[in-house]
Amino acid sequence: MPIIEKVIAQHAEEAAFLWLLRDAACREPHYRLKDLAKLDDRVEAHLDGLRIAGEEGLEVCKGVWAMEDAGEVFAASELAFEGSDPERIASVLGVAASAPELSRGAVSALGWLPWEQASAHVATLLGAGDAGLRRIGLGASVAHRRDPGDALVRALADGDLLLRARALRAVGELGRSDLLPDVRREVMAEDEGCRFAAAWSGALFGDLTAVAILKSFAGSPAFGERAVGLAVRRMPLEVAHRWLQDLLPSREHVRVALSGIGALGDPGSVPLLIELLPIPELARLAGEAFSTIAGADIAYEDLDGERPEGFEAGPTENPEDDDVAMDPDENLPWPDAGKIGLWWERNKGRFPRGTRHLLGRPVAEDGLQWVLRNGYQRQRAAAALELALRHPVQPLFETRAPGLRQKALLDPASVKH
Repeated sequence: MPIIEKVIAQHAEEAAFLWLLRDAACREPHYRLKDLAKLDDRVEAHLDGLRIAGEEGLEVCKGVWAMEDAGEVFAASELAFEGSDPERIASVLGVAASAPELSRGAVSALGWLPWEQASAHVATLLGAGDAGLRRIGLGASVAHRRDPGDALVRALADGDLLLRARALRAVGELGRSDLLPDVRREVMAEDEGCRFAAAWSGALFGDLTAVAILKSFAGSPAFGERAVGLAVRRMPLEVAHRWLQDLLPSREHVRVALSGIGALGDPGSVPLLIELLPIPELARLAGEAFSTIAGADIAYEDLDGERPEGFEAGPTENPEDDDVAMDPDENLPWPDAGKIGLWWERNKGRFPRGTRHLLGRPVAEDGLQWVLRNGYQRQRAAAALELALRHPVQPLFETRAPGLRQKALLDPASVKH
């Protein structure tokens, strides 16, 4: 049966676009695991359309994918790895290894495949001469939470800084506490990426020097939120409170301070968050921190209000406005300070000050497992991090993995075979 080029082109465009949507959804405040799984199904449906079209369909794809974004690299890589065509694999890897942003698509494609299919490709990449290819192989191995063994040890001393930084982060993600001495050697590295990755993994294992280094990243646009979120979890409660209070008045630090308050999870901070709700620039982020601690879903429980009149965030319609940055809080609800204040008055007795909470539950094993199953993606990532702090020699749960794979790990009985 002859293919319809227009239909194949649409499958190619949608597979790439939906991966980009899914990639963003992994870090969004309004996606749950079930929503991620639905997005996976949509991506897979378009990939199926391309698989059915065979070689002719892949020729059409060449004219559609300019290979200029990670979504197109993902779709092309997934089909190439799945088909095990050496020429096609070499072609997509040549593009993927050329830039870190593009390599994410290839890593995700290998992570999308079952390990039984991906493992041979990963082994080849880990042994490649090119550092960019080794970084893709390492990233894919970590995406599957498979320990690459000696390849990880070699990468920790690699001259390529991007590969070394990826390896330093992998030490924490894989629970390789035996490699902590290698991590400690890099916490004062000149390269910012290596220094952050070493501090992050070291802090995960409880190294106090690493925690101190993490604190220095509070003002970093690239690493600030992750640095503060882990540092406060490793600090004594009152010390963390004082540090966040010091950060809060600074325009440079106010956003990470608010996310840090949510990460710390002390109900004693809720009155402060309620005081900040009437400030439009901070309202949604303060509302998210409140929800992270108390577990109240602002939109679902009718605790939201109207967008403040005249408030603008992100790109405006003014052609002379040079600010084209998207609104970072676009997908957060607008909280109503009055409604949330009343909610807190009715419920605060359930939240003893000084007992850390995540999503309305004390930070403990059962509650964290519940959040992994039922929370939104940012909340699920927080739960995974909390569990890793309790079990530092176990791999960090991957909340970005394919939805069905996550469901099988969290509740094997729920997945039909």
